Amino acid sequence: MRLTILGCSGSIPGPNAAASGYLIEADGFVLGLELGNGTLARLQALRDPFDLDALILSHLHPDHCADVSALTVLRRYHPALPYPARPRRLPVYGPSDVRERLTYAYAANEDERATTDLTDVFAFETLRCEPMKIGPFEVTAVPVDHPTPAFGLRFAHGGKTLAYTGDTGVCDNLTDLAGGADVLLSEASWTDSPDRPAGVHLSGKEAGELGRKAGVGRLLLTHVAPWTDRDAVLAEAAVAFPAAELVEQGAVYDL
Repeated sequence: MRLTILGCSGSIPGPNAAASGYLIEADGFVLGLELGNGTLARLQALRDPFDLDALILSHLHPDHCADVSALTVLRRYHPALPYPARPRRLPVYGPSDVRERLTYAYAANEDERATTDLTDVFAFETLRCEPMKIGPFEVTAVPVDHPTPAFGLRFAHGGKTLAYTGDTGVCDNLTDLAGGADVLLSEASWTDSPDRPAGVHLSGKEAGELGRKAGVGRLLLTHVAPWTDRDAVLAEAAVAFPAAELVEQGAVYDL
């Protein structure tokens, strides 16, 4: 299993830095995880976007799904569409309102929404809490604590497990999500402070404590906001998990 970081800027894209977007690959299957602002450009720099076999959106805030609108244009209007060699409709997994949310993001008004619901280019599926088979991966979605319906995700393949927190505050489900994972890709949006609102994001300290409590093999920190001191976030996490790492745009990790 291979993890590629398309973008890792938290909440908004940063200077020359895309928002959340990742690729998870195994056995020739390319699974997109999030497609936030700027990530389609990064994807095109690395490979043909038509290589995507499926896409998962953990939740529907723009920094995790904004570039689906651009992907719609690509898959609908590219002058050299690879159909039927590649499937016309890309499977997209997300919360129960994923089709409606992405349609409203793409179509500018009611007249346009009356003629398109994006189902000509996407096959929408709702994330479920029981294990799902997506390509070669067993994928389990776990509800987490965020202002909108949101999921953490656990990917299993070939005896290896990658856990991803998505966007979340501290909640009981996180320990089960991450338990014993070979790699935990954890958001760490800000430094720790009692003034932080509950049910939004993890601090570096909280991400480190999660990694230790869950007994993960490797802790990768992502989703640090552009206005946050990345070194301070890492230092917090390292108190509980000394080997914690900050991911970088373009980095590749093999499990």
